[in-house]
Amino acid sequence: MTADLNAQSLTPLVRLAGLCRSYREGEVTRDVFRDLDLQVAVGECVVLYGRSGSGKTTLLNLISGIDRPDAGRVEVDGTRIDTLDEEARTRFRRARIGFVHQFFNLLPTLTVYENLLLPLELNRRADADGHARAAALLEEVGLAPRRDSFPDRLSGGEQQRVAVARAVIHEPSLLLADEPTGNLDVETGAVVLALLQRLAGAAGHALLIATHSREAASIADRVLVFDHGQLRNA
Repeated sequence: MTADLNAQSLTPLVRLAGLCRSYREGEVTRDVFRDLDLQVAVGECVVLYGRSGSGKTTLLNLISGIDRPDAGRVEVDGTRIDTLDEEARTRFRRARIGFVHQFFNLLPTLTVYENLLLPLELNRRADADGHARAAALLEEVGLAPRRDSFPDRLSGGEQQRVAVARAVIHEPSLLLADEPTGNLDVETGAVVLALLQRLAGAAGHALLIATHSREAASIADRVLVFDHGQLRNA
């Protein structure tokens, strides 16, 4: 089953074809996906909706190159990443993908500003323009006064706003968000979703959100539901 683009004229940024992934549980093999296909267009916001354990995080890990499929094709921004070795996948992910995690994943020994600069430093782009972009992003997410604070001094919503800014600072083609509101109250989650939508839309990123939150569906161009290892339109 294929989750198609809304319009054939849109340029696919993500192409998944015949994707298969399974895990061994003792003597049993459990299929997560079987022949899953998906395309996501440049600038499109897609929500992957499903209960915990349905395969949402596994799919994001395959798209980002953190994991590899058992079979099938994973192409992002014109690169066939399922054929790359681990080092090449890491370099690709650092340069072309932004990732927002449920548990923020901020480094506790770095300040807010230092956490924000980290993707630029990894991509050797922490020059004067990079520092200016970091300062501008802190202003945009409303955290300029917390620039020199450490993550443990921030609320959950503040930490997630830093994480969103960090995910977009290096101007990736694709922005992935795994349960980005899962540790936030409803009101704070709505603020983070609006921020994701605004920052991704302004830069023309494709945005793929894995969630079991119905609120997230409101910002999507498409909502796709996991159903027995496949995706169907909501």
